[in-house]
Amino acid sequence: MLLPVHKMRIAWLFMTAIYLSCGITKAQQKPLFRVIAFFTGKNDKAHVSFVNEANRNFPKLAEKNDFTYDTTSNWNNLNAEFLAKYQVVIFLDTRPESLEQREAFRKYMENGGAWMGFHFAAFALTPSAYPQNWKWYHNEFLGSGQYKSNTWRPTSAVLRAENRNHPALKGIPATFKASPNEWYRWENDLTQNKDIQILLSIDPSSFPLGTGPKQHEIWKSGYYPVVWTNRKYKMIYLNMGHNDIDYENKTDKELSFTFDNDIQNQFLVNALIWLGNK
Repeated sequence: MLLPVHKMRIAWLFMTAIYLSCGITKAQQKPLFRVIAFFTGKNDKAHVSFVNEANRNFPKLAEKNDFTYDTTSNWNNLNAEFLAKYQVVIFLDTRPESLEQREAFRKYMENGGAWMGFHFAAFALTPSAYPQNWKWYHNEFLGSGQYKSNTWRPTSAVLRAENRNHPALKGIPATFKASPNEWYRWENDLTQNKDIQILLSIDPSSFPLGTGPKQHEIWKSGYYPVVWTNRKYKMIYLNMGHNDIDYENKTDKELSFTFDNDIQNQFLVNALIWLGNK
């Protein structure tokens, strides 16, 4: 039986109101947490490539997983008033350098803030442009101390999950192939630090890792943590964050991308949700 025109119009208005209210509810839904990513984006084309890639991909992951992602290259924003707006801080490539910025970050972390750091964010080497001049960050917070060496060229590695019960490893297989990366070795033995919980390490099936040409840039054995957390803080450090660049032919073409890896991306999302969950 056909409805009278006025009843059809009322029904249409009713359904439209429901549709619009659902859209408004979704648009006004409060995000689970807010993320702010600090970057410099000037040192090493491979690191710049990763920063640009991260700033393209994290907003997509944020939209799918109900958090917000903002960025800034102004490290003076590392202050109490600015950080109070965010539940998670990311260092995409470097670290803060001024005493004021460093103290603000330390207080943020000691008062319940959360942090994710990539690759070069943990680098320190004396002498270099980034000397070991922040003992709390490198020795206590990260636990790794100074940079010791790295593999070359950037190559994929099979990573092994060390603690399957950690929320960041939910749904992640026991081993998986990571995106190409320059893998770092550290001054301190993280396995001897009771506060450090290693989440991912290089699986022995990866050896030899690296192609050289220098022999010390090819790892043939050993134990190498690449992702870990410090139980005293809400933090995760990831060694990933160095894309492969065509330096040899001087084209500077990007040869690999960190985010071209679904399993690794799922790990990043898991880690961020764990960090942002209060």
